[in-house]
Amino acid sequence: MDYVLNTLDNLLQQTAFTSLSWGNYLMIVVACIFLYLAIKKGYEPLLLVPIAFGMLLVNMYPDIIKEGGLLHYFYKLDEWSILPSLIFLGVGAMTDFGPLIANPMSFLLGAAAQFGIFAAYLTAIGLNFNNKAAAAISIIGGADGPTSIFLAGKLGQTEYMGPIAVAAYSYMSLVPIIQPPIMKLLTTKKEREIKMEQLRPVSKLEKILFPIVVTIVVVMILPTTAPLVGMLMLGNLFKESGVVKQLAETASNAMMYIVVILLGTSVGATTSAEAFLKVTTLKIVVLGLIAFAIGTAAGVLFGKLMCYLTHGKVNPLIGSAGVSAVPMAARVSQKVGSEADPTNFLLMHAMGPNVAGVIGTAVAAGVFMAIFGV
Repeated sequence: MDYVLNTLDNLLQQTAFTSLSWGNYLMIVVACIFLYLAIKKGYEPLLLVPIAFGMLLVNMYPDIIKEGGLLHYFYKLDEWSILPSLIFLGVGAMTDFGPLIANPMSFLLGAAAQFGIFAAYLTAIGLNFNNKAAAAISIIGGADGPTSIFLAGKLGQTEYMGPIAVAAYSYMSLVPIIQPPIMKLLTTKKEREIKMEQLRPVSKLEKILFPIVVTIVVVMILPTTAPLVGMLMLGNLFKESGVVKQLAETASNAMMYIVVILLGTSVGATTSAEAFLKVTTLKIVVLGLIAFAIGTAAGVLFGKLMCYLTHGKVNPLIGSAGVSAVPMAARVSQKVGSEADPTNFLLMHAMGPNVAGVIGTAVAAGVFMAIFGV
């Protein structure tokens, strides 16, 4: 009987209930909320489901992210910048740069939305973060998870990688909630009702030359952007060349989904209560939100300027799509525009600044790496 009782006691001691802190239980609740938002509300489930499940696992079994644990080796691929670069390859294979080629002014809107990144950098310095940590945190303002992870790894700020990645992906998922109030606050109903002229057709030659020219120009100026911009444009060249359909399909489907699983679960697994429930984490989350809000506002305000200069031919709402949350931000521009006028179709116009924002965020990361000599 003693043997049986001892065995039962040993089994009980091995359960998670005996080792979890209140912080672990809190993070488990947060993970469940994320799962609810992803599954029930449909907030970017491809991102939130693996992130939330990784969060759930690490707060019940912390050793899963430690050396020897499964997710430790997934996380190493984040740290080595492999998974973020592969995400860009997949994004490139899925992206149509046609709207950007048809309306090159979209580059300016994409650039304007990066203002939030540099505003957040200065704010982070003011909150006593070191220069490299401030740079890594500020990239959250681009609403670009892979670039945030990439830069944090390159700048050696791995202790902040978890909060940075979770904040970036959370804001990517919550674009439909965060952006509309800012867009409506900064525009009038008349501006939101503006209908834009149909974009010109883009030739196949233009689409093939675009990734080649962008790679040459950007990488020659900022060689540190080669992993991100190079993979983005390689994926797009797979798509547009038409001669490697198998590679384009693999990059945009099977490989992309595998990488999302690895990246999402490993990012979620960095959010153990011990590592995540700190004042520093709160600062990072708030800074990220400020950066994202400023980026959205800067894009809309620059859109208003373009509207004025073109005598009402540009709808300012497309400026908010300059953050690199593709295609969520463009969809939000379409949604807010259609609320003002159900016959207004802004999606393709908004895709120009949206894909420009992807390039812009990668360039901003390259600027920081060049500044710090990485």
